[in-house]
Amino acid sequence: MSQSNIQFTEISKSYGALQVVDKLDLAIDQGEFISLLGPSGSGKTTILMMLAGFETPTHGTISIGSRRIDQLPPHRRNMGVVFQNYALFPHMTVARNVAFPLEMRGVPRAEIETRVSRALDMVQLSQMRDRRPSQLSGGQQQRVALARALVFEPSVVLMDEPLGALDKQLREQMQLDIRALHKRLGLTIVFVTHDQSEALTMSDRIAVFNRGKIEQIGTPREIYDHPRTRFVAEFIGETNLLEGTLRHEADGSASIDLGQNQVIRLETPAAVSAAGKVLVSVRPERLSIADTAMHDNCHEALVSDVVYQGDHLRIQLERQHMKLIMKSDRVRAECRPGDRVQVSFAAADCWVIPA
Repeated sequence: MSQSNIQFTEISKSYGALQVVDKLDLAIDQGEFISLLGPSGSGKTTILMMLAGFETPTHGTISIGSRRIDQLPPHRRNMGVVFQNYALFPHMTVARNVAFPLEMRGVPRAEIETRVSRALDMVQLSQMRDRRPSQLSGGQQQRVALARALVFEPSVVLMDEPLGALDKQLREQMQLDIRALHKRLGLTIVFVTHDQSEALTMSDRIAVFNRGKIEQIGTPREIYDHPRTRFVAEFIGETNLLEGTLRHEADGSASIDLGQNQVIRLETPAAVSAAGKVLVSVRPERLSIADTAMHDNCHEALVSDVVYQGDHLRIQLERQHMKLIMKSDRVRAECRPGDRVQVSFAAADCWVIPA
């Protein structure tokens, strides 16, 4: 990637005694799509508002390239912003809504018309230019808001949960549309969401926030497959977390002693080098049910519940003090509550987290 485009340095934000963001250091590369992911109250929207200029940091600096921007008003930061409620003017047509940022900047009328047409083409709404927001669907309104954010050719586009008000099918389609637009235009996009699936689908990198701090930052694959903390493992999708004692074997492999004669074999963990108490994460889709052992780890378990979820079954399993969730192909794993089954998973699918 190119050199850092946006740089947060020692950024903190407090409201009285309440610390919302705590000494944040974050670099965002030019042309990157980064999602700020976390539960409500984790600080992600406050960070976006400080970047946009609608909030002022209590401490620290924000810069783009070599230019410090945290003391500039919002209109001088050259950033497009898309909010969850779209914030469209109901009395204006689609074209006038998109033209508004250009009019406020004093752009000549002929150039406004050209740039509005180009922005509406970009979001495939040229035929809707004379309609008002009330005559559009939720997805079309979202596209208008996106066109308005892009029309003045900003250096950065900020999105604050813009898809939260859409239904599931439309939201998933808009995720792909925004992702494709990002790749085509090479925009720098900072996207706030609490939806893990949304962040995994759209992002180059994800920053997982908890209580005003970044718990982990990395690619979607790194965040999902190699969580560094219990919070990240549990917040990103579902996982099985089992506590035990890490033991290194003479042949270079390792195992987790769960107690009660239960052992999980795993590949030598890079994240945890010292033996001792650890957590091992195994994603539900990595577990298999079979008549015989298929992988390095095999345990007999009792099926306590089976939930049909369309493309897969969600199976709740119990073995002594172990409680496991698995997601399985609905054809290959027909089982019922009360059945005893062999559950197996590979050593490579276990990820160790410090306890």
